This record gives sequence, C-alpha cells and structure tokens, in this order.
Amino acid sequence: MNISRTVSRAATAAALAAALSVGAIQSAASASPVERAGTARTVNAPASTPVFAPVFKAPLDDGGWTGDGLSLNAADNAKVDAFIDRAKKAERSISPQVRTAALISGAKLIGFDHRLKSADSLKRKVATSLLEHPERNVNDALAGINDSVRYTLQWPDGRYTEGVALAASVLSEWGNDNTKWSNTWGRAKGYKAINSGWRAPRSEHLFEVQFHTPASKHAQEVTHKLYEEQRLPGTSPERAKELQAQQDALFAAVPVPPGADGLTAPAPRVPRLPQPSLRPQPVG
Repeated sequence: MNISRTVSRAATAAALAAALSVGAIQSAASASPVERAGTARTVNAPASTPVFAPVFKAPLDDGGWTGDGLSLNAADNAKVDAFIDRAKKAERSISPQVRTAALISGAKLIGFDHRLKSADSLKRKVATSLLEHPERNVNDALAGINDSVRYTLQWPDGRYTEGVALAASVLSEWGNDNTKWSNTWGRAKGYKAINSGWRAPRSEHLFEVQFHTPASKHAQEVTHKLYEEQRLPGTSPERAKELQAQQDALFAAVPVPPGADGLTAPAPRVPRLPQPSLRPQPVG
C-alpha cells in the first residue's frame, strides 16, 4: 500500500473540508440575521437546495375502508365484514328456494352469479347512509340493508303479472316473510318494476327479489351508472337533476304489462297455533 498517497489524499480532503467550512461561515456571517436563521441547516449547500429531501410514506393500513370519497373507520369496517360473512352463509339456504320459485312460475333467473352484493358496493351504501344520517351508527345502517343477497326474476310482458303473483306466493308459503313491496309500474316517471324484500325463516337474513320484464331490466342496466353517480355525495344538485331526467326518459319507454300496476304483496301468513298436547294430564 502506498502510504504517502494515502496521506496526501487525507490532507487534500481535510483542506477541502476546511475551505468549504470557512467559506460557508463567512457567507453566513455576512448575511442578515433572518437569512442566517433560514440557512442554519444548509450551511454546506445553496439556500434553495435542501440537504435532506423530505421522505413521504404511505399511510399505514388501519383496517378502515375508503372509496369514491366515502370512508369507514376500522371498527365500522369490521362490522360490515362480519355482516358480509353472515350474508354468504344465509345465501346457501335462500338460493334453492328462489331458484325453485323461478322454475315453478316460469321465470328466467337473471344475474344469478351476482346474487351477493360486492363488498365495496355494500360499504359504499353503509358509508353513504352514515354520511346522510349522522345520528345513526353502523348497526342502524346495516339493519336497513335488504339487498346484500339479491335476485332478479324476469318474464315476458304477457306472462309477467301471473308469474309475479305465483313466485311471491311460493316464497311466502315457504316461510319467507315479506318485508317490502315496492310496485312502481304505475308511477309517471322513473324506475319501473317491483322490488320486494323478504326475511328468510332460518337465518332471519333480509334478501331482495326484483320482478322485471326484459324491457324494464334493460332500462335498469342502462341507468345503473347514472343512478350510482346521482347517489355520490360529491354530485351537485344540478347534476343530480340532470341524471334523474336521463333515467326518467329511459324508463318512460318501458311498456307496462297488463295488470302489473295492481300487483300487491302476498297476504301475511297466519302463524300456526300451538297444538294441544295428546298426553294424559295428571288428575288432582
């Protein structure tokens, strides 16, 4: 190893460091107090170039959820996830009944692969509910959701009215309690179809069955994105009004099947009375 070369390099480095230090100190001394304060951390570099660039780290995942300008904290998100798990379990006993009701009534079962509402869609719905109703908590919002499990039955116009009545009757006879019956065939504007809500007897989980014709289902699919945008919290009132007008125009072209506007929910089932015991009763 060449010791003299090593010593020479060390001496050169020391001299260079000293020169830079002296120059920086002289510059700082000639600056005003304010300038000296502003350059205290960047003695060996121009004032416009920081020595240490800031490091930005992505926020840690705290277990919450965000999407479309909406959010859920970690605790609320965990409750929604648990609700989704319950929906998946309930669907296993609900689907066979809905499929059979469709078969008996001659309906076409539409979109069966999407019978479970997606996690993001469900969380958007819960977050929107909490935003619009600050007095509610996540349990209140979840209690109002009846479409985490959902189905669509479709008939041609000529068989629609009879098919709906039969399918609804079958579901009711199997012990599903009707919780909602929204028949919008008679309205002048907007969505046209029947949206029905039910409570499954085993799990007591709420589910939805929509009753459509081919034309009403097509209009629903075309207007779905318009409806989703209309529901976003950032949509202005002017834009929401414009979106509603577009939806109204599309549904206005949907024919109303004969008698569809008069369809009502099945009558509530009469609860079975307890049967008297046949065992001999003790005397005295």
